[in-house]
Amino acid sequence: MLTEPVVENTVRKGSYIRVLRIPEVRRIRVGRLGVFEFPSGFYLYFGSALNGLCARIARHRRREKKLHWHIDFLTQVAEPKIVWVVEDSRRLECEWSRKAAGLPQVDVPVGRFGSSDCRCATHLVRV
Repeated sequence: MLTEPVVENTVRKGSYIRVLRIPEVRRIRVGRLGVFEFPSGFYLYFGSALNGLCARIARHRRREKKLHWHIDFLTQVAEPKIVWVVEDSRRLECEWSRKAAGLPQVDVPVGRFGSSDCRCATHLVRV
């Protein structure tokens, strides 16, 4: 596992868990999903990038960007903490998010967050 990988020119494949913190309650518009209230806490976003892992993570870290994906809206206001990365050609975010969402100390703040292209309930949980 790596933390905050350095952006490189090589194309890497893998999945990642982005840890963010929201220090106080925030109302945030999440694209077409709508406006949601995000309680304070730590959030885990599960993602993958099979065509450029380092570039994807670097994009999450930038504040100046076109808001396209659900996570883009959250990264505009949340404090970035750490990224855990697994280099692998498989998409692991669905398995991770399903397991995390089933834990008793975890809640799902926004259904379908980050999971428009799969059948998961969400790819974002709050701990």
